Amino acid sequence: MRLKVLLLATLMLASAPAGLVAQDDASGCKDSALLTRLSGCSIAYCSKSDFDAAELQTSLNKDPRTTHVEGKVEKIHYSCTGKSALQVRRNAEQALRGAGFGLDFSGYDVPQHYVTAHKGAQWVAVVASEMSGDSTYDVITVLTEAMQQEMTSDASAWAAEITKTGHAAVYGIEFDTGKATLKPESQKVLGEVLSLLQAQPDWKMKIEGHTDSTGSKAGNQTLSQQRAAAVVAWLAQNGIPRARLTAVGLGDTKPIADNSTDDGRARNRRVELVKQ
Repeated sequence: MRLKVLLLATLMLASAPAGLVAQDDASGCKDSALLTRLSGCSIAYCSKSDFDAAELQTSLNKDPRTTHVEGKVEKIHYSCTGKSALQVRRNAEQALRGAGFGLDFSGYDVPQHYVTAHKGAQWVAVVASEMSGDSTYDVITVLTEAMQQEMTSDASAWAAEITKTGHAAVYGIEFDTGKATLKPESQKVLGEVLSLLQAQPDWKMKIEGHTDSTGSKAGNQTLSQQRAAAVVAWLAQNGIPRARLTAVGLGDTKPIADNSTDDGRARNRRVELVKQ
């Protein structure tokens, strides 16, 4: 059930003229419903996504760790005058505790201070940086939830596309983050690919792995090759002769959509079936 949140906490240290705050904010941006701003701070930029991922700091020093969370993500970046990063951090700690959040982590690694907290499905992270007496900070909120699957795929549609163009994009083959391990929810789509190849016994198929532009090009190349190989291995284990299959990783070299948007990156993360 989606967590319903009202205004839970406030970071305000002193009243600031409402007109001044609004005038300084980036167009279309406003405070989070979970944490309002410190006085003397304005929003430089912001972003929202119905579904994305965030890595939230949960440890530093000798054993730095982050917690990977996925869901509805909002990010707000503030620029402040006369506020220290420690001031931001202490305010965030008290405000979140007062609103019933449990603190998962609070600490600093110069020049950044971190606060990470959650309450049920709702996560809040504050990352503050200081330079020459002024500071900036980010408020990142994530309401964790499963992604709503919007892309559909089936063997008949791919067969028609391959007959027409020689290739077809496949969505719904999911892997563990940063790995080539197939997730259980991929079985249905893999089964459709298997059905396609069984119905077309004369077809030889190149299985291409594609990524979005997140991460390094070398890392994307390696990961895409490993993921294509994992699909080939699954198909071979389920009866398709390996002689009919070739695994190729192309990383982020062949985008079909804009990598600067969430939807574009989702379209670029795909497997393609290419008839040989």
